[in-house]
Amino acid sequence: MSSLAGKIALVTGASKGIGASIAQHLATAGATVAVNYASDQAGAERVVQSIVEKGGKARAIQASVDKAEDVTRLFAEIKQAHGTLDILVNNAGVYEFAPIEAVTAESFHRMFNINVLGLLLATQEAVKLFPATGGNIINVSSLAAKGAPNASVYSATKGAVDTISAALAAELGPRNIRVNSLSPGMVETEGVHAAGFLGTDFHKQAVAATPLGRIGQPQDIAAIATFLSSADSGWITGQTILAGGGYRF
Repeated sequence: MSSLAGKIALVTGASKGIGASIAQHLATAGATVAVNYASDQAGAERVVQSIVEKGGKARAIQASVDKAEDVTRLFAEIKQAHGTLDILVNNAGVYEFAPIEAVTAESFHRMFNINVLGLLLATQEAVKLFPATGGNIINVSSLAAKGAPNASVYSATKGAVDTISAALAAELGPRNIRVNSLSPGMVETEGVHAAGFLGTDFHKQAVAATPLGRIGQPQDIAAIATFLSSADSGWITGQTILAGGGYRF
């Protein structure tokens, strides 16, 4: 039997990249997956199609996690369709690299609203749908939480994700709800390609500083998220799992 057979999962920001791979891996493990997207409907539908073609169950649901009314609607749709939720993967996020001189209030609020407030809003609704037996929350963070040059705001949002994960693990543990933070290093995604990072000095430095000698692939992170979603990790909560091939800032 698949490790997640019969489970209902929601992955936010799952139209591409790490989120898409996590959704696909959870479905392969047996979960029925809600594939959330903010604007990329075509991407989300492709993820759903890839799951269904392999015999899995999934549906795409639009919602911007930084908008409370969207989050309420997102979870109302899940409740109507399934009546419950077992796994929440808070993956939706944005990043912007800029020196301190270029930081603006607009970019600050955009990153914090999506990366931090969105996580909190989704978690608020998820705990209402988790069964009495408990639930599982995986918050996708970043090694940048340790502090990365030209990423003061982004690093701050991911530091907040790690801290919130630890706080919620302590708060929700008595309800048998596990909360962990999954912290990738540099991963080859559509966003990394679009930003032009590959082949740059930044890319080369990341590889040189990684003992395993490469940057990550989405499936590297998705496999860990699937483990954290399963009963196999049932004694793990409140942890920040570093997934960067040994990379350290």
